Amino acid sequence: MKAAVITSFDQPPRYTEIGEPVPEMPGEMLVEVLAAGLHHITRGRAAGAHYSSTGRPPLVAGVDGVGRGTDGKLRYFVQAPDRMGTMADKTVIALADSIELPGDCDPVTIAAAMNPAMASWLALRCRVPFQAVQSVLILGATGSSGNMAVQVARHLGAEQVIAAGRDEGRLARLRELGATACVTLGDARLGELAAEVDVVLDFVWGEPAVRIMETVLRRRKDRGAPITWLHIGSMAGDIAPLPGALLRGANVEIVGSGHGSVSHRAILSELPALATEIVRGTFRIDARVAPLSGVEQAWCEASHGTRLVFVP
Repeated sequence: MKAAVITSFDQPPRYTEIGEPVPEMPGEMLVEVLAAGLHHITRGRAAGAHYSSTGRPPLVAGVDGVGRGTDGKLRYFVQAPDRMGTMADKTVIALADSIELPGDCDPVTIAAAMNPAMASWLALRCRVPFQAVQSVLILGATGSSGNMAVQVARHLGAEQVIAAGRDEGRLARLRELGATACVTLGDARLGELAAEVDVVLDFVWGEPAVRIMETVLRRRKDRGAPITWLHIGSMAGDIAPLPGALLRGANVEIVGSGHGSVSHRAILSELPALATEIVRGTFRIDARVAPLSGVEQAWCEASHGTRLVFVP
């Protein structure tokens, strides 16, 4: 069978012939993969750069997917870092790390949306006591996960969603998805617009996040009012040089959200509800489909924010 195989951390995967995997443990199942998305975490693990990376090449790329098991049921599944990837004709999954899907749902839509939507869904459902009518600032809103975060926050009841990003063209379209205000990351108005937010979903981090945090906290009318800063991604760098005065001078709580800070059990428990909303069409999902046979070229050409899904 064919698979997208990582032979080196500094090269894209190659479409290669490999042996068909065989379930070896109780609770495992062979599935025919129907769709697998190219996400930020997919690239990170393929480069050996993500904090959850554990394996060494050769490895099959892919962290999640949609497939049909030997029982005939359609499933969405997530692969642990030590398991075979999902960008292959077939893979072996742990049934406990999968959920059943309606038989008539679109595998490409699920594969495109679950991972990027999960980032903000888990952050708001598991890492902060988020309440409807609260306001949210999203840093990095023009990326795939940030785009979904706008929609997820509105769906969960956010009264205001301020979208901040670098791509002005993409920002302009976020109002259609529920953003109540859109602003570039370097715009002087950002501090004023976001001064009274309750939650920040930060996909950027690094020095830009520190500058924005300083601006937002300085503008708050009541610095004792709580604000939760959720670190989800590090698009601008892994290190954020935070001055201690920021933490002393305002009631800001900085919390991480991701694999580890959200337990594996909690992640699995949230998947059915998220999948239900995706199947219902709650979120707008613009996916681009590519054949797995063209993985090497498509991997290199996919632009930031594109929801690329590979199909065998």
